[in-house]
Amino acid sequence: MRKVRILQEAAEETIAAADWYDKEREGLGKEFASAVEITIDLIEEDILPLSPMPGKAGAKGVMRLILKRFPYDIVVIEGELETIVIAIAHHSRKPGCWRERISP
Repeated sequence: MRKVRILQEAAEETIAAADWYDKEREGLGKEFASAVEITIDLIEEDILPLSPMPGKAGAKGVMRLILKRFPYDIVVIEGELETIVIAIAHHSRKPGCWRERISP
């Protein structure tokens, strides 16, 4: 089992997206939050393989898991001791806004 740490910004992105989905349809925000939680659990259990992010981010070791139902990526950096969730990133809104969270 891998230790997974979630950056505050990623947690806030999850809350904001869940709030938005709840405004679209009651209960949908809870479903989104649950999908994120399940995906992070799968990362922690090392069940699903992560894919490299395209471009420079991927070259720096940034990986992702794509949510099936929602247009979001769980963006992570894998370290020796832990995997850090750096963003819950929408596929088309504010692309790359999380890049400053990557250590040089």
